Amino acid sequence: MAYAYAHLPQLTRFFTHLLPLKAPFIASAFGHAVVALTLGKDYAPQENKTKLLLLGTFCTIFPDADVVMFKFGVPYEHFLGHRGFSHSLVFAGLLGIVITLLFYRRSSLTSPRGLRLCAFFFLCTASHILLDALTNGGLGVAVFAPFDNQRYFLPWRTIQVSPIGAKRFFSQSGLEVLKSEFLWIGLPSLGFLLLSRLFKKSHRKATPVQPNQ
Repeated sequence: MAYAYAHLPQLTRFFTHLLPLKAPFIASAFGHAVVALTLGKDYAPQENKTKLLLLGTFCTIFPDADVVMFKFGVPYEHFLGHRGFSHSLVFAGLLGIVITLLFYRRSSLTSPRGLRLCAFFFLCTASHILLDALTNGGLGVAVFAPFDNQRYFLPWRTIQVSPIGAKRFFSQSGLEVLKSEFLWIGLPSLGFLLLSRLFKKSHRKATPVQPNQ
C-alpha cells in the first residue's frame, strides 16, 4: 500500500505533462486516485496489491487524457471532446478489458479471475464519471455515449473543480480543491475503509472455530 502511494506522484507528473495548461476544469488526479486506493485496499487479496493499485489508479485518471483533443481543435461538446466518450460507461468497460488483457495475459477474460479484474478496473474508471458528475464546473459527462452524447450532472454538485496543469493547481485555487476533495472524497473513503475493517473483524468473531479432528 505504501509503495503504491509513493508512486502516485510519478503517475501524476506523467499524466499532467500530457495535458495542456489552458483547459477546462475537472476533479483533480489526486481525488480520482484516492478512489482506486480505497476500492483496491481489500479487493482480490490474492493479487499483487501494488500492481493492482497502480493499474487501478491509472484507470481513474486516464479518462481525462481526452483534453489533448483541444490541441486538435475538437470542441468540448464533441463526442470525442472533454468529458465525452472517454467518460462513458462503455469506455469504462472497454478500458477494464484492455487493462486485463495487457497486464494479466495468463487469465482468460471469462475466467473468475479475469471477470474479477475486469470488474475492478471498470469500477475504477467508472468512479471518474461519478466524481466529475459531482463537480461544480464545466460541462456534464457523457455517461451513456456512444448511444447518447448528452452531458449529465448529478443533482448534488459538491466537489470543487480542479484546474489542469501544475502551475494552476499549485495555487490558492488548488488548495481550495484539495480541501473540497478531502471533505467529499477523502473522508467518505476513510469511512468506507473503517467500516470495511469493522465488518471483517465482526465477521471473524462470528465465525466459529472448527475443532481439530
